[in-house]
Amino acid sequence: MSWAAILLAVAVLIAADPLRVRARAGVAAPPMTRRRCAPAAESDPLAAASSFDVLAACLSSGMAVSTAAAATAPTAPPALAAVLSRASDLLALGADPATAWSHTGPEPDPHTKALLRLARRSASSGAALAQGVAELAVESRSAAADAAGAAAERAAVLIAAPLGLCYLPAFLCLGIVPVVAGLAGDVLQTGVL
Repeated sequence: MSWAAILLAVAVLIAADPLRVRARAGVAAPPMTRRRCAPAAESDPLAAASSFDVLAACLSSGMAVSTAAAATAPTAPPALAAVLSRASDLLALGADPATAWSHTGPEPDPHTKALLRLARRSASSGAALAQGVAELAVESRSAAADAAGAAAERAAVLIAAPLGLCYLPAFLCLGIVPVVAGLAGDVLQTGVL
């Protein structure tokens, strides 16, 4: 009877495929549309650092700031990409760099805020932007490593409590209780008590 139940479960799982059910019913399957997945850059803590590396490489190679920002924007995280695209477009149109690197929208993330501050300072002082962006990439990587280390330490602390709750009673039942019971038996048989 158990073989019959297993075979029935397998048949149900195989037959429950929506495309096969539609094919048996004579209903055409919906056209396969390619779903666009959310970019991995949103959850990637190193995405901003890699975008800063690309921007620094473009600037170091001699590209204009607007061209370098436009080249970096497609691979950057969404918030950073929006700022880079806006700055690229405004700089290409001849806007003042302080205006191009200003942010008009919701509060930017710390990486974007640091880039905007660095770009405005570079535009006002005339300092090279490439070295500052490269240092910003190093700082971003360091911050991501620190965050990963802190998360690992939190996980180690959170794992210790359930392990203690599981292993401590087992240690007491299998390690301490038999020894105490054995000693108690020997003490009671010899008549010491």
